[in-house]
Amino acid sequence: MNTILENKNVLITGGAGFIGSNLIERLLKQNNKVVCLDNFATGKRINIQPFLADPNFTLVEGDIRNREDCDKAVKGCQVVLHQAALGSVPRSINDPKTTNDVNISGFVNVILAARDAGIKRVVYAASSSTYGDSESLPKVEDVIGRPLSPYAVTKYVNELYADVFARLYDMELVGLRYFNVFGMRQDPDGAYAAVIPKFVKSLIAHESPTINGDGSFSRDFTFIDNVVQANQLAAIVENKDAVNTVYNVAFGDRTSLNELIEYLKEFLTPYDETIKNIKINYGSERIGDVPHSLASIKKAKDLLGYDPAFSVKQGLKKAIDWYWNNLS
Repeated sequence: MNTILENKNVLITGGAGFIGSNLIERLLKQNNKVVCLDNFATGKRINIQPFLADPNFTLVEGDIRNREDCDKAVKGCQVVLHQAALGSVPRSINDPKTTNDVNISGFVNVILAARDAGIKRVVYAASSSTYGDSESLPKVEDVIGRPLSPYAVTKYVNELYADVFARLYDMELVGLRYFNVFGMRQDPDGAYAAVIPKFVKSLIAHESPTINGDGSFSRDFTFIDNVVQANQLAAIVENKDAVNTVYNVAFGDRTSLNELIEYLKEFLTPYDETIKNIKINYGSERIGDVPHSLASIKKAKDLLGYDPAFSVKQGLKKAIDWYWNNLS
């Protein structure tokens, strides 16, 4: 199976974000023409700065909540990789309306624009938060629980809309349920920063990271290169049984927060020996947090040919060099 998306016109929504900008970098190297739609609410201009001089890159500064912006962005494209969203469980609890407006209304605008432009294939970022209060491990795509946050509700509604659009409008939509993605260009700042860059920044600054809870909670941390691979496979797969469905995108192993901290110390210590002695703070558990997360990736392997190349330790080792050069 050809695992590379090449010589296509691709729209990446949220392209100035962490995942979107990594997708842009890879696809430009593979002779694609890439359009980035972003309003820079959470995306960073520095993330796309290296691409601005590339004749195959086009920036459309706009908002997925604006249908006209979506129509402008999809023009001439053959496939859409929809990454734009307001992430973060805590943010959705603090501001459910904005999360709903972006993640649901914005999603509908994007797939409507794709439909009206004659684009059949849309790959969209779904979320492991959809599993909600389901306690079964590993997480299997067909077994979900009740959502535990407004964010989780929005991502599940995306899946429902995708299913309806596929049946009503003869579209091919593929949802990728990301599990705790990490890697280069992930923002360490702000109240809703992901845990890995936040921990790394604290350790580099010789500050004690704070773990919510006792550190026993575990996650299926997923390196960005695995996610880039899954998006490409979902964009090109021809098997009709492989579209109009959702997949877990993960490595298929879980790491506790305490283990994660030890890995980070291990990989940062060669840069600064004093990091290994930094103490860890333990705080209260976050509302809406799921204790454990572990994905079955059998479906993605069987139907997409997904074969994640990076374990959490391999991904961290590769990402630490970027973190050190950009955060220290």
